[in-house]
Amino acid sequence: MNILFIGDIFGRPGRDAVRKALPELRRELAPDMIIANCENSAGGKGVTPRIAEELFGRGIDVLTGGNHSFYQRDTNGLFDQETRLLRPENFPPGTPGRGIGIYDSSAGFPVAVLNLCGRAFMDHYADPFRTIDRLIDEARRETPIIFVDFHAETTSEKVAMGWYVDGRVTAMVGTHTHIPTADERVLPGGTAHITDTGMTGPYDSVIGADKDAVLGALLTLRPHRFGVAEPRDVRLCGVLVEVDQLTGRALRIERVRRDLGDL
Repeated sequence: MNILFIGDIFGRPGRDAVRKALPELRRELAPDMIIANCENSAGGKGVTPRIAEELFGRGIDVLTGGNHSFYQRDTNGLFDQETRLLRPENFPPGTPGRGIGIYDSSAGFPVAVLNLCGRAFMDHYADPFRTIDRLIDEARRETPIIFVDFHAETTSEKVAMGWYVDGRVTAMVGTHTHIPTADERVLPGGTAHITDTGMTGPYDSVIGADKDAVLGALLTLRPHRFGVAEPRDVRLCGVLVEVDQLTGRALRIERVRRDLGDL
């Protein structure tokens, strides 16, 4: 079976990229499940009920989150009510929602999706390594197919997590830094890994934000509002993972990129 993961959807340009590219990707790649990170989908920070419903309506099966998951004011109830929407499991106790879900795939095999945040240069989240041990034990009671979105800042922490879960999960993909890395591989234990899947959104930007505003802040050290960049050089980035559904081992991982131009 095939699992398609779409990297951080950034603002309206990212959502438009999904709208434009996903029908062709479905025909070409025949994914049995589609997962996407949506924590930047609402104006570059967070997600709203309307946007989550829009993305589900495009054919995405599961949405994962990150450090900006709760940025929008009308989000709290959404994470408790919508089981297809995850937030990092290692958020503080009492945070709405969960970081693990078991979902049916079109191939007829259940898939566990796990979502965690890293700690290096991030907020004071619980230890993601010990948290993922508990999640893997929970997931394996239901299915051998386990897909992890590790939302983290540093390449070292994301690579370390890949080695830590090798042989215990199907895939561990990194998100958050919005720059696609070229290190996709299947690790010796059968876990597909990539340090960062990249962003789905405007690449004529600074990781999705208006580049003039970012440069202004860096050059003057004064506050600037980092709005979503104009929809120029819009790309959809992600990965496709081929899975042995009986063992849960990854057979192959490949980067997916669609250049959509100006939208």
